[in-house]
Amino acid sequence: MMASTMAIPRRPQQAAGTQVVNPAAVRDQRYRTLQFVLFTAGAVLMPLGIVAILIGWYGVAHSHYAYDQTSYMISGGLLGLGLVFLGGFLYFGAWLAKVANEQRESARQLADTMLVLADLVSRSPRSGAAEPTAVADPGAVPVLAGTGSTVHRRDCALIAHRDDLHVLTGREVDLGTCRVCRPYLI
Repeated sequence: MMASTMAIPRRPQQAAGTQVVNPAAVRDQRYRTLQFVLFTAGAVLMPLGIVAILIGWYGVAHSHYAYDQTSYMISGGLLGLGLVFLGGFLYFGAWLAKVANEQRESARQLADTMLVLADLVSRSPRSGAAEPTAVADPGAVPVLAGTGSTVHRRDCALIAHRDDLHVLTGREVDLGTCRVCRPYLI
């Protein structure tokens, strides 16, 4: 009874003839692109700033007059420092994007673990006398996609994009098994 109330949230149905797009994959690709852009910009700006500082130093060191040295200090030194700091902040942004992506992956793994726990609770006897059967792999949890009649593993490639997965309760009738993932049914 408990497994029927613990369904994965549903996604709105798409119109007929439209291509199914996995929103999680699009979001992950955006974060990877953002991380790459920030990392690349930081990798270009920091050395460019160091080169500007070195050019400013060279100009100040080889100029004998104060009015010549001021322009080198401003254009080389201050501009170089600005570029180094900006590159450092962009590196920091790339690191934050990487941490956010890792946190999202951890949340997905936690959701899979909770799915396994929901499956274990739904299969455990009500009296608590016997040991519940354990499922070692979170991807091995048998699920149904929407109102379908084919049982899949949670990690099946055919239903990876679906958001309307339900853990089997054991009361389903006339279910077929997927030929791709070959779920183990208890």
